[in-house]
Amino acid sequence: MSAFPQPLTGRAAPLLVDNVDTDTIIPSREMRSTGRTGLAEGLFAPWRYSDADARIENPDFVLNQPDYRGTPILLGGANFGCGSSREHAVWALAEYGIRAIIAESFAPIFHGNCLRNFVLPVTLDRAAVEALAGKTIAVDLAAQEVRTQTDVHAFDIDPEAKQMLAEGLDAIDLTLAQASEIEQWTAADRTARPWVYLEPTR
Repeated sequence: MSAFPQPLTGRAAPLLVDNVDTDTIIPSREMRSTGRTGLAEGLFAPWRYSDADARIENPDFVLNQPDYRGTPILLGGANFGCGSSREHAVWALAEYGIRAIIAESFAPIFHGNCLRNFVLPVTLDRAAVEALAGKTIAVDLAAQEVRTQTDVHAFDIDPEAKQMLAEGLDAIDLTLAQASEIEQWTAADRTARPWVYLEPTR
């Protein structure tokens, strides 16, 4: 996944429902492969389609409406992403093109899965989330702000998670970025504790 856009702009699609679980985001019957691709069509299948098997769209579902089709920004209610720990839920959202979810709160495992898959979970109070519905907004990761033409909402994010999103780094990339420091520490430790590095005898 590429680095998070600076800033990300789009029409905020309101899915202001509490306790949206991972089986609604991507039902188990829609997980037809072990990879991260091919999941976008099954995103929100119970709500997105009036007939999921025939892929007949439900025109009332927010992401099927012309104003929100293809938006990268989704609004949610409380406890978004609850239920199972399936990472496929975030994979489906990311493949569809969702790069930021703004909600009152997130299920902890889902929140972590978002960060590991370069989807930004933004927590704001309910009134602020509701006020964003239908507006064109900017999600500014660098400034840690969600902006409309008239309002600014600050949000918190862990510094390491912010770096990973901003630079498009996964956990391994983040570790490798410290390779020279790791090598220096290992060299110093090898000098201080040579017995730790003895090759086993055969």
